[in-house]
Amino acid sequence: MQLDGKIAFIGGGAMAEAILKRLIAEAVVQRQQVHVSEPVTARRDYLAGTYGVTVVDRNPLAVEDARTVILAVKPQVLDKVTPELHGRLLPDALVISIMAGVRISTLRAGLNHECIVRSMPNTPAQVGAGMTVWTATAATTAADKENAQTILAAMGDAFFVAEEHYIDMATGLSGSGPAFVFLIVEAMIDAGVHIGFSRAQAERMAIQTIEGSLALMRESGSHPAVLRNLVTSPAGTTAAGTLVLERNGLRATLIEAVSAAYLRSKELGDLSEQ
Repeated sequence: MQLDGKIAFIGGGAMAEAILKRLIAEAVVQRQQVHVSEPVTARRDYLAGTYGVTVVDRNPLAVEDARTVILAVKPQVLDKVTPELHGRLLPDALVISIMAGVRISTLRAGLNHECIVRSMPNTPAQVGAGMTVWTATAATTAADKENAQTILAAMGDAFFVAEEHYIDMATGLSGSGPAFVFLIVEAMIDAGVHIGFSRAQAERMAIQTIEGSLALMRESGSHPAVLRNLVTSPAGTTAAGTLVLERNGLRATLIEAVSAAYLRSKELGDLSEQ
């Protein structure tokens, strides 16, 4: 499906680039449809040179006559961005926010706009393997929702939730989750070096072990506990290692980490409304 009309990006950072790159790669948009507002000259030059899109240094210029507006700035600068866009959007423009912790009510008030999608993508979107959870206001039409799904699914998997509080939950699990996975992989690599592998060998083994395990889980459709039990022989090496992980609270620590990220997302939402 190809989107119609002008699409504007407010912010040209890594996540904006991830969306832009995938939209072009999947032929969801044509380069000439895209306008990106970015304050850093070097970044504007890079985006224009790499993707052949129009770049500007002022937000009002980017959103002029835009059918779709993607808010991809850091939440900390939102209070500087919304006054520039307040009342300047087309009444039926679709606004998609990828900002962590910023609630729809904050966006609605700041933009004086009703047709809003709030989403939570994650960094694997940069390679088309992202996970995005999104919701929308009552003012969004069926066509708006179809367009939003098309845009967000270009980055990987994406699904709609009916209630906004699920977005904070997604921030804790899939939004922050890649950092937790990277930490686990890093620890596995360090463990491999500790027992005698070179760092290059340990990295290769750890990455493939993670990728292979996930591929097996996805293809088999089995519960992770079932697959773990298949690897765990009585009194064997895996049982010995798993005992150490359980004894040191790996499971509880990961649950607490996701919960802490979720609660922080809620806190950021409270701050954005003050």
